[in-house]
Amino acid sequence: MILDQFPRHPLTFGPSPLQHLKRLTQHLGGAQVWAKREDVSSGLAFGGNKTRKLEYIVPDVLASGADTLVSIGGYQSNHTRQVAAVAAHLGLKVRLVQEKWVPWDEPVNDKVGNILLSRMMGADSRLDDAGFDIGIRDSWKQALQEVEDAGGTPYAIPAGASEHRLGGLGFANWAFEVAEQEKQLGVFFDTIVVCTVTGSTHAGMIAGFAALEDLTGVKRRVIGIDASATLRKTRDQVARIARNTAELIELGRDLRDDEIQVLEGWAGDLYGIPVESTMDAMALGAQLEAMITDPVYEGKSLAGLIDLVKTGDIPKDSTVLYAHLGGQPAINAYHSLWS
Repeated sequence: MILDQFPRHPLTFGPSPLQHLKRLTQHLGGAQVWAKREDVSSGLAFGGNKTRKLEYIVPDVLASGADTLVSIGGYQSNHTRQVAAVAAHLGLKVRLVQEKWVPWDEPVNDKVGNILLSRMMGADSRLDDAGFDIGIRDSWKQALQEVEDAGGTPYAIPAGASEHRLGGLGFANWAFEVAEQEKQLGVFFDTIVVCTVTGSTHAGMIAGFAALEDLTGVKRRVIGIDASATLRKTRDQVARIARNTAELIELGRDLRDDEIQVLEGWAGDLYGIPVESTMDAMALGAQLEAMITDPVYEGKSLAGLIDLVKTGDIPKDSTVLYAHLGGQPAINAYHSLWS
């Protein structure tokens, strides 16, 4: 397989576990619901989906001779926490730009959770007042220049690792990992549900499952649940990264439009602000399965899954796999929701 030709630096415990969500399945009265738990896949500072992406980026970091990883996210970015963890693991420095992506008024929003963990791991984490956008940021470019001006050798990792050339490989490989686990368990997931914002997690899955379809002739539905509240930008970015990743792994064909699905309806009006369906989904996952989700990403994708199963958009005879991408440390910055 072409993916085997890309160097990979293992950062996870191995394949992330699959969990049959039996009580949630019974409660919804529809499709069988499973979760693949990226939130418990790594020992690096609570892990998460970005760690899997960074496995393919680390060999390029080491080959570059860089001494400082430079990345960007919001105050409560899961991605920057995982970049800080990888830097600590490799013995590198890390400079993080933490922008005010979420207009959330918790007084500790910029002090606890992900940003606290990053600072514990030695990150030079600096706040910036800029608001949310999934594109390339001037503040990040400036941070790269500052590292150079101070005599360092920076390595650029964009938000979510999504705009990185190798950013989709981790979840293209995830698709093949799922296929191997299906063989072991005697189950087949016809539908995958995943949160999407900067896009490369979802895009990598699209490319990986397209390659599997071409090998096996079996189609799956890969559904991205938008949590960006900038739907057009996210759809465009997912499509572009998916096509770039498909080309990188030598798929040999263009992706079909039906292979790229980003659904709206659960993001609310602003990135990072939970809405009623978010809170309901978080409560349901916690109370039925002790599965903790966050208000920014997983609470919204779980809300999407719940509604799609309830309405029959995901049919009763389906077996659906929910990609749990992590993000629980951010809950600390939203403590007033449960006060």
